[in-house]
Order: sequence, then structure tokens, then C-alpha cells
Amino acid sequence: MPQKPEIAVIAGAVVEAPDTLARLKSRFTVHEMYEAGSYDAEAAKRCKAVATSGGVGATAETYEAFPNAGLFASFGVGYDSVDVAEAKRRGVRVTNTPGVLTDEVADLALALALAVSRDLVVGDAWVRAGDWEKRGNLPLARKLSGRPAGILGLGGIGKAIAKRCEAFSMEVAWHGPRAKPDQPWPYHDSLVDLAERSEVLFVACPGGAATRHLVNAEVLKALGPDGILVNIARGSVVDEAALVEALGAGTIAGAGLDVFEEEPKVPEALRQNPRAVLQPHVGSATLETRRAMGLLVAENLEAWFEGKALVTPVA
Repeated sequence: MPQKPEIAVIAGAVVEAPDTLARLKSRFTVHEMYEAGSYDAEAAKRCKAVATSGGVGATAETYEAFPNAGLFASFGVGYDSVDVAEAKRRGVRVTNTPGVLTDEVADLALALALAVSRDLVVGDAWVRAGDWEKRGNLPLARKLSGRPAGILGLGGIGKAIAKRCEAFSMEVAWHGPRAKPDQPWPYHDSLVDLAERSEVLFVACPGGAATRHLVNAEVLKALGPDGILVNIARGSVVDEAALVEALGAGTIAGAGLDVFEEEPKVPEALRQNPRAVLQPHVGSATLETRRAMGLLVAENLEAWFEGKALVTPVA
């Protein structure tokens, strides 16, 4: 029997996805290596491909640790943590898992907007603590439907958010690095201008140096005291210190956040603010979507070893 090709999995999220480890082991000899800097050097040299994730990524040091790996298959749509330029320099291919998580992330974006608008988390705590009986009704909340929505980043997830906003009768506009004439929603070439006309601003753009702190104090001020910020993209896109200050001062009405600058660390001021609804980066965390993501990682690895075109290449 021919020996199975050897691969490394350096992100636990990959093998935690339902059915993924079994699929990989049926085709490959799988080395699970999760501690950066302490990889099994001899096994690493034999690995021809590596499965990573958006959370773990890949740096020049990672490529150096796996000198014979020609493919890094990343589990997740975002690949800002993967040094793609270095991969290209080394002749290493990179893939991700776009598309299969679009609906889940867009669903969460609207859920966060609803939770902030309707005080769902505050209301839940109010009932559980017995305050409804002891102290009466909560102050009135705000409706979500009909409010103008702005979307930062009109990729697949941004478009899915826009369509869901339309179902809530929200007037949608968007901002990105360049206009897309084939899209039905108005484009703003200034994020500040978009924030000024929006009451709910959804962050759905890629992370990385180009978008770091794109949502800053000026943007939050433009969003205004009735405005809600929802971030399901990357924590780095929002200036977290400016957001903490804006929430504390009432510069904006609230925030729904699935991502943070230094995950899993979340500032105490955010954790204690009842106007912030917080989630532990679970945008794609459903059984169905994680299974589909794992399958796509496996399909890219299989295509690579079979000499076929990669299914979802980044580089």
C-alpha cells in the first residue's frame, strides 16, 4: 500500500470542525502540531502541506518550520494573519474558505443589531434577576426596522448583510476602497459621510494594515448618539480605545461586537457596559458552517496533492 502524504494541522479549529479530522486521516498522515516554536522538526520537514486558520495564521517563521510544504490551507475567510506576500516569495500556495460562512456571519450581524436596538441582553438579565417584578418595566428601546444602514465593505458578507437589511426595510448605503457600479446600493467615497447618514454601521471589511482603525473617533462621532456599531469583521478595523470612550460618553448609542483587537482579551470597560453586546468571535460557529469550512480545507488539500486546480485559492 502506498504511503499516505504527510500534512500538518497547526490550528485546533480545523480538526474541531465536524467530520474534518476523519476526512483528512482517510487521505493523509496527519501530524497535529499546535504549539508554535515547538513543532516536531523532523515530521515538519516531511509535511508537504499545512492546515492553519485565520486565528493562527502563518508567518515567515511558520514557512521556515515547514520548508517542504507547498500549500497552506487556511480555515476561515479572513487571511490577514497569513503572510501571503511571503508565501508568494517562497512559491507557496494559500487557500481560504470563503462563501460557506457568509450566511452565518450575516445572520449574526443582524442579530447583534437587533440585540442592541431592542436591549435583548439587558432585558434577559432584568427578568432573570427578578427586576421586572421588583422594579417594573425597562425603559423603551429602539426599533431596528426602517433605520438607515451603512456597510463598510461590500464583499460577500457585506452583500448578505445588505440583503438582510432590506428585509428590515432599512435603506442601505456602503463604503469601500472603490465603487462597484454593478451594485444596487449607493456608494459613499467617505466613511465619515457614510456614518453621518447611517444609524447602524456594519463593519464587514477585511482586516490587516490597510484597514487598521478605519473606524476611529471621527467616524464614531459622525455615527452619532442614536447610532449603533456592529463589527463582525476583524477587531483591528475599529479603534477599540475610541469605541470605549464613545460608548462611555454617549457619543454612540451602542455596539454589537463579535471581534476584538486582542482576542480573547476584552477591555473591562466593554464588558461592564450594558450598551455593548459581546460575542466570543462566533460568526461562523455553527455545526453546519464549520463542517462546510472543514470540507473546503480538505478539498483544497486533496486538489493540491492530485495536481488539480485549487478550489478557493488566495495566492
